[in-house]
Amino acid sequence: MSNTIHTIDAAGKSIGRVATEAASVLMGKNTTRFARHIAPEVKVTIANAGKLHIEENKRDQKIYKTFSGYPGGLKEHSMSHVVAKGGNALLLQHAVKGMLPKNKLQDTMLKNLIITD
Repeated sequence: MSNTIHTIDAAGKSIGRVATEAASVLMGKNTTRFARHIAPEVKVTIANAGKLHIEENKRDQKIYKTFSGYPGGLKEHSMSHVVAKGGNALLLQHAVKGMLPKNKLQDTMLKNLIITD
């Protein structure tokens, strides 16, 4: 099976709608040869990530958490802080990763995700 490239335009769409479309294509659910134990040879490009539609309330109220593994190592950042640090591409990558299966194929699928502003 050859590499196929899918392009998703994110301009004016919400994060969840773009992420679900990208995750389903990365898993190969849109093909007739879908198998859960095989990562398809598919590249997904998300264009115009900087033009995502994000509500102002969500920018302030949505919290992203990271844990270092040490006692007291839980850090919380608002969505606006995450966007300032890594851009909308980091938000999309985090959302797509959460929608992919938690197994050995997750890293392979994420390598096939390309996000451009």
